[in-house]
Amino acid sequence: MLHEFINWLLLTVHDWGYAGIFILMALESTVLPVPSELVVIPAGYLAYQGQLSVPLIFLASTLGSLAGAFINYGFALLVGRPFLERYGRYFFVRPPLLHKTDAFFARHGAISTFTGRLIPGIRHLISLPAGLARMNLVTFSLYTSLGAGLWTLVLIAMGWFIGGNEGLLRDNLPLVTGAVLVFVGLTLAGYILWHRKRG
Repeated sequence: MLHEFINWLLLTVHDWGYAGIFILMALESTVLPVPSELVVIPAGYLAYQGQLSVPLIFLASTLGSLAGAFINYGFALLVGRPFLERYGRYFFVRPPLLHKTDAFFARHGAISTFTGRLIPGIRHLISLPAGLARMNLVTFSLYTSLGAGLWTLVLIAMGWFIGGNEGLLRDNLPLVTGAVLVFVGLTLAGYILWHRKRG
């Protein structure tokens, strides 16, 4: 079942091409639940196979993320906080997560549109408080592009690595999974320590 699902993802990304990557990443950056991992990692795998171009994957993914972020920013700017708090659940924006994202933005300021792009759960909602706060659009675009670009590079690299080490990954899946979890944990711990030193 898993093998068939992976094949389906690869075929879908391959058939849709760069336009499909752009559209799916734009959706991922709005409130729709389209995990970027299921889009860019298969694209990176296909790049290793020589079927897609890494620079074009990066461009389509980053621009798609930015386009989706603009949609969220404009939506929040248009409807305001009371609407989001009351009706957000109908748009996949649960009030507790919205409040968590609000608090993250308030605590970290403009840079949160960069760092928030690297945190699951917050990544696709961080543009909402930016819109509510009427954050400068140039600054918003810059930080969003940097965060989305970095996240895209990580996912492309993962897909590329998988493409070149399928046998190794298959034979050492528990070890690889543990290493990824440790890496994520160390990254978050490093960010928390850095923030505390700044505070």
